[in-house]
Amino acid sequence: MIENTNKKFLQLNDINTYKIALPLSNYVWNIVIKWDYLAKDTVGKQFIRAIDSISANIAEGFGRKTKKDKIKFYNYSYGSIYESLDWNEKAKIRGLLSEEQYLFIFSQLKQLPREVNSLIKFTNKKMLS
Repeated sequence: MIENTNKKFLQLNDINTYKIALPLSNYVWNIVIKWDYLAKDTVGKQFIRAIDSISANIAEGFGRKTKKDKIKFYNYSYGSIYESLDWNEKAKIRGLLSEEQYLFIFSQLKQLPREVNSLIKFTNKKMLS
């Protein structure tokens, strides 16, 4: 017989890093999709790959079984945050983003390093191996 203890398990959508990164990736997609071919083919593709990689690596790490594997993917996500900050700067300098779009993306990205670090600390504390 299986007893229901009503214990709530952590879900991917409970992770604050993921809750910031996923909508941000869709926000950037909706901007880049309107750019001309040259901008999409150069800055756009790289920006989308970098920003998509943040939430994708959080999701992949979440799905891993060992602490070491989880943290490896969370660290990949961390690197993608900084790559995305670089592409955000380039897009602004090249006139591809409005000031409002740039500032919104920047403000969201600046929250994420602290969030990823918290996720890594939580994983280190809660998992045995």
